[in-house]
Amino acid sequence: MSTGITSSAVLVDLNISVWTARKLDKKVSEEVDTMKGTTVRAGNYSKNLLAGSGSLDKIVKHAAMTRTWHIGQTLPWSDAGTRMLPTKNFLDYKTGIGHREAEFNTLCAAFYTDYPNLVSAAVMRLGGMCDLAEYPDVGVLPSKFRFKVEFSPIAEAGDWRVDVENETRDELIKQHESSLKEKEASAMQGLWEQLHDSVTHMSTMLADVAESDGTVSRRQFRASMIDNALQQCAMLTKLNVANDPKLEQMRKEMERAVSGVPVDVLRNSDEARASVKTKLDEIINKMSW
Repeated sequence: MSTGITSSAVLVDLNISVWTARKLDKKVSEEVDTMKGTTVRAGNYSKNLLAGSGSLDKIVKHAAMTRTWHIGQTLPWSDAGTRMLPTKNFLDYKTGIGHREAEFNTLCAAFYTDYPNLVSAAVMRLGGMCDLAEYPDVGVLPSKFRFKVEFSPIAEAGDWRVDVENETRDELIKQHESSLKEKEASAMQGLWEQLHDSVTHMSTMLADVAESDGTVSRRQFRASMIDNALQQCAMLTKLNVANDPKLEQMRKEMERAVSGVPVDVLRNSDEARASVKTKLDEIINKMSW
């Protein structure tokens, strides 16, 4: 088995926890059921303890954006959430995640400082639904927020230090070899699908639309379409953990197809759209998808 994956990538786990400030209000749920005349508990009412607060929303949004960024910088590895990080992208990832962790901590610190005021405001906003016993003490609040990144190596197939019979050990090694091959193949297949989807989407957006009255119209596309494609090309050079030459060739062709073509030109020039679309369609045909 090729040991490329064990030397060209590491594993990374990102764990971000954020207090949601949401609580099931059994009393209100029962009141709604009674008011509507239900004979069973038809639903639950979940209240936002800090309704109207923006500081907690900023943390939640930052955490979501960080998770999305993390997915885009890595490759799938396990159902448990562990991701594979190619070493070619390690330094950029480490810098990027470090900045995001610092921003997370800054947002949390601001929230902790503002928390007493937020609770006071919630008393007014929630009225009869407010129960101060449901609000954690400011001293324990930091324990409800977490930002942790862990890196670990990908074990070689022969690295099994267990006290078992040789036959069993050989079987474990074979299973591990097979698992590594499957994970690498799955990750690369995902990259091919991303590339194919991107090229196909751009080709579709650049195609003219025949209207029912015989006229031809142009599809509207966002100005970021080309920039996103170029960013994807740059990222593929880092995520191609198997150094697949065919994937690299297709990446280069997509990059050449869309580079140096202003979005305004694509929107207004039939010739420019047709030229770029032809190049993209050639790439799609080469993929034999």
